Amino acid sequence: MRLINLGNSEQQLIKKCLKGERKAQKALYDRYSGKMLGVCRRYVRSTYDAEEVLSNGFIKVFNKLEYYQDEGSFEGWIRKIMVREALNFLRSQKDFFDETEDATLERLEPVAEQHELEAQDLMKLIDELPTGYRTVFNLFAIEGYSHQEIAYELSISEGTSKSQLSKARKMLQSRMTELEYQQL
Repeated sequence: MRLINLGNSEQQLIKKCLKGERKAQKALYDRYSGKMLGVCRRYVRSTYDAEEVLSNGFIKVFNKLEYYQDEGSFEGWIRKIMVREALNFLRSQKDFFDETEDATLERLEPVAEQHELEAQDLMKLIDELPTGYRTVFNLFAIEGYSHQEIAYELSISEGTSKSQLSKARKMLQSRMTELEYQQL
């Protein structure tokens, strides 16, 4: 099977995808699916669910490709679709913002064995956050959304967004301090 040369510019791939060329769609998928799976995985705990979100997200990418205005980065446009798809998935789950999330703090287990916290350890700590905390933390700290945007996207108040972020930060700080103490 011969793939389209990935040296093709994004604009060329987009034009070919708009014409319904399957090889171009596969090339576009191959180019971005790895990064976008990482985006989906930050919001959705299981890899299986993240792959489902990714698949649904790419269906939307291809269905809405004609609306891409070539303003800003194409990767950023795809990322927004993936984040929204992940949020839609989370909304479909029960107890998106669980009031008993504070109890999760006691159940978290240590992940680092070295003196310095590595990126993978930090991602594991973020992944262990309760869903509401993790979602707001990702939207604010990683995606760069404002509390107003988060409130709109999640249908919550700005105060709830700020509270969830504050609790996420406290939980992460507590766990990081605990890990550093355990390493001494």
